Amino acid sequence: MSDWIEKGYREYRGKEINVYFNTAICAHAAECVKGDPAVFDTSRKPWIVPDNASPEKVKEVIHRCPSGALKYQVK
Repeated sequence: MSDWIEKGYREYRGKEINVYFNTAICAHAAECVKGDPAVFDTSRKPWIVPDNASPEKVKEVIHRCPSGALKYQVK
């Protein structure tokens, strides 16, 4: 969403869900990477690929983020 972009989040687009990430507030707890490395993989660019899992799985992993650095929008 444009609100998140204005607040410093970067958008990663998928077919059914978009993921937003703000590096400035990330606590580096790695809940995303541990939760689904197919979607969240810091060794690749882009490091977030929303289409590598179901929207439900992506949402579940994002809800684990303790800092609020990850957000999502279902299309």
